[in-house]
Amino acid sequence: MKKIKVAVVGTGFIGPAHIEALRRLPNVEVAALCEANIDLATEKAAGLGIERAYIFDDLLKQEDIECIHVCTPNFLHYSQSKAALLAGKHVVCEKPLATKIEEAEELVKIAAETGLVNAVHFNLRYYPLVRQMKTMREKGDLGEIYSILGSYLQDWLFYQTDYNWRLEPDKSGDSRAIADIGSHLLDVTEYITGLKITEVMADFSTVHKTRLKPLKAIETYSGKMLQASDYQEVPINTEDHANVLLRFDNGNKGSVTVSQVSAGRKNRLNIEISGSKANFEWCSEKPNEMWIGKRDGANQVLMKDPSLVYREATSLISFPGGHNEGFPDTSKQLFKEVYAAVAEGKQPENPTYPTFADGLRELLICERIIESHRKQAWVTV
Repeated sequence: MKKIKVAVVGTGFIGPAHIEALRRLPNVEVAALCEANIDLATEKAAGLGIERAYIFDDLLKQEDIECIHVCTPNFLHYSQSKAALLAGKHVVCEKPLATKIEEAEELVKIAAETGLVNAVHFNLRYYPLVRQMKTMREKGDLGEIYSILGSYLQDWLFYQTDYNWRLEPDKSGDSRAIADIGSHLLDVTEYITGLKITEVMADFSTVHKTRLKPLKAIETYSGKMLQASDYQEVPINTEDHANVLLRFDNGNKGSVTVSQVSAGRKNRLNIEISGSKANFEWCSEKPNEMWIGKRDGANQVLMKDPSLVYREATSLISFPGGHNEGFPDTSKQLFKEVYAAVAEGKQPENPTYPTFADGLRELLICERIIESHRKQAWVTV
């Protein structure tokens, strides 16, 4: 079997998550790692068992590298994805695809012109029961969609001393909670329901108006504590919490709440869809079960089991019922579809995975949500 050689750019939380998932695909070899300077790249590559280390410009010159995963801070996604495409490399980019709509539009255009495989890491689509809900809706088991209620709650920025580059608009963009986790929730909402969001009404709140920025490096999710003298107080201009009312193209309504300051909620995406035949609910912290509500019969809990779900969902299941699958498996399943396309050497006509066009779509929705908050008014998407 010919192995596809891949490079990962960025070694924060999500870069190693990509690497672990890629290593579970038999036709893929993580051949190179890239960081901002060669010393850091070499150190991180050694720690992750990767033979080759590069800075970005040198990585682009490696002819044997067929695909590049962009796992850097948001402000680098556009320039690195563009450079990789122009160098003839297939690209998997973390979300958001860019920090400006014009940049995302340009990436979609370049990707279409080159025909190269392009994907955005909206991996939460790849929980088996998310695919099951989508398939049940397509087969008519949900009926007409009446309303949608979604939330994505975390607590990793709960304390004033919690700090990360995502708090800095020049690196992350004008939105934080909505752009970071809200984009996943909005993508999953449109993916499952098949509806398009047409209008938004948003209200943000910044709980910590200032935060204490560490004066020395500290890793995200590490739980490491610093002393008072190790911090500098800085103003915060992006949202900790957001509520958004939604209108959909079927004429019905919904709402979403996102928060990064909800104590005890580690990474909880919850979506509830009310239809004319049933009600579906799913939660990412209990990803192997799905609740099905009935008016005139017993409610049900569907467990992730390849013998119980539709064939379309079975394709995302690697283990028998009762053997839980979770977050690391979503990236593996997404990459499995992406690298089937890479093996063919071009973007399929109708990709099953989220593409740069999907990345542009979510950036557009997020931009309209930011605009709505600023205007305190309904805004058309």
